[in-house]
Amino acid sequence: MSFPTALLVTALLLIGSGFFVAAEFALVAARRHRLEKAAAEGRRGAGAALAGMRELSLMLAGAQLGITVCTLGLGSVSKPAISHELDPLLHSLGLPAALSYGVAFAVAMIVVVFLHMVVGEMAPKSWAIAHPERSAMLLSPPFRAVVKAVRPLIRALNALSNALVRLCRVTPRDELASVHDREQLTHLVEESERLGLISKDDSELITNSLTEPRTPVGDLQVPADRITSVPADADVERILALTTAHDRSRLLVRDGETVVGSVHARDALVARARGRDVTARTLARPVPELAAEDTLGEAVECLRRRRATLAVVRDDTGRLTGLVALDDLLARLLHPQTV
Repeated sequence: MSFPTALLVTALLLIGSGFFVAAEFALVAARRHRLEKAAAEGRRGAGAALAGMRELSLMLAGAQLGITVCTLGLGSVSKPAISHELDPLLHSLGLPAALSYGVAFAVAMIVVVFLHMVVGEMAPKSWAIAHPERSAMLLSPPFRAVVKAVRPLIRALNALSNALVRLCRVTPRDELASVHDREQLTHLVEESERLGLISKDDSELITNSLTEPRTPVGDLQVPADRITSVPADADVERILALTTAHDRSRLLVRDGETVVGSVHARDALVARARGRDVTARTLARPVPELAAEDTLGEAVECLRRRRATLAVVRDDTGRLTGLVALDDLLARLLHPQTV
């Protein structure tokens, strides 16, 4: 192979390596929701990028195969061509034949490795990471076409690698996990505040919404001896008198030690305006029960699902230990330092 032809093949191999590297990093770095939005807008390449993300393991295997082939090509074509051109030149400068061949081989190796690392890997990687969605939409259609052409080989190699991974008791995944746990999200919020991307108040609010839901309701409950309750047989006037005396809009309705439900002052006012002769038992609404170890997040979800504003808290023996109100729980989520 002539030297000009070898240089042309070298350029094509470097372009091929850069293509596979950029496609690989673009699919990994791209955000799915952005690609879904682009696909909904009908942007070219977004559908192919989403399809690639759904079978990411196969696409990455194709990228690795392509990079490996390009690397082998550079080693078998480019390095010998450069070495073959340098060897006579160095020999003509007076170097012994054995030494000139060694120097030519080393220089050729350095040049090929440098070009492969910088032009074929590092530059494409940086470009793909800087513009992941745009890179994914641009490169995915031809990349998927290449992978489709050698899909049987890639599937066989990918199956073999997955079998080796399972031997290490790790379950392979076809898609990249994009879900973050609370600790990761909290760290992201802290870094965003440090870099000035969000204000301190916004940072505190987001952090509270991530950490406070894990607080046990046992730490937030109103103790049982401070609960304002009304007997189940109390009439409307007594209900209103108790709500006024204790500055409460809702009261717990109890029949001895049994919790019947809760009554709202508004319901008592409506019953009095209509001249209804009712008791607290009649007006009582069901009250959910929580365990002291239930978290704030679980309590809010329970109250939302049951359409309730109060919940009683019981210990392992079933003894009433306190009460929580939805208003207080939400206030704790938003402004824990003031509650």
